[in-house]
Amino acid sequence: MTVDHIWCYDQVQKLIQNIHTVLKGHDNAVEHAVICFIAGGHLLIEDVPGVGKTTLAHALARSSGLSYRRLQFTSDILPSDILGVSVYDPKSADFHFFDGPIFTNVLLADEINRAEPRAQSALLEAMFERQVSIDGTTRPLPNPFMVIATQNPVDLSGTFPLPDSQLDRFLFRIEMGYPSDDAEWEILKSPKLTNDITPVLGFDDVEKLQQNVDLVFASDEILKEIQSIAHKTRQHPALSVGISTRAMLDLLHVARARALVHNRDFVLPDDVYTLAIPTLSHRIRIAPQSTAIAEDIIAEII
Repeated sequence: MTVDHIWCYDQVQKLIQNIHTVLKGHDNAVEHAVICFIAGGHLLIEDVPGVGKTTLAHALARSSGLSYRRLQFTSDILPSDILGVSVYDPKSADFHFFDGPIFTNVLLADEINRAEPRAQSALLEAMFERQVSIDGTTRPLPNPFMVIATQNPVDLSGTFPLPDSQLDRFLFRIEMGYPSDDAEWEILKSPKLTNDITPVLGFDDVEKLQQNVDLVFASDEILKEIQSIAHKTRQHPALSVGISTRAMLDLLHVARARALVHNRDFVLPDDVYTLAIPTLSHRIRIAPQSTAIAEDIIAEII
């Protein structure tokens, strides 16, 4: 098979433009979310309340014709609140399973770090295996399946940091940021933006987009550059843990996805460099004696 990059570009542009009808500005965040989506990954958004995280997740799901659920994480949320529960029916003398909110195409896990670790871990199997095990039964999740999780990096009281094993399941970690001055002015002039959004893609389109990502060509030079970045993180004096082989493969995969978004059937070094920070910064560990910032170290390496 050969990559149909022209068709993919047209579909991606329809998707991005449709999202912008309800989310003004945030061009980088929208592009990163779309890249993560067509790459089949999960997205972690760290930012303050009120900058459009929920709107982005909702618009991405609805524009793609996919099902969407939002789950507010709190300190008392239980794994069964996420996965679902089996209830005994005395009439039939049998258990009936009731799906939890995770049985959807796009799940917004809002303020995920407010949940206790055992509730956070309920997402682990789902994010990696695309299935969940409940009461000894394995239940497949809908395809496609994407988790968009949010957390507030400022208000940390009553929160539980995500473990490394869960952070590694997120393809990207990004910030929304504030809209540009022009976009913010447009919002002020027309504050009653509609939340109604019409699907511009369907299930088959999403599946074809994700399949085409794997067909994008990456030269040996690109592969060597990605390997070089990985080696540099493992040897950096300010880091106690560099990036894993999985993270290295993820960087290659998202570089291929970005090529499609920019109407190419081949990867450029710029694809790798542009996406290195959102792909890798949450997968490295700063050494205890260092005061460095993860994003700065990745920027220095590339």
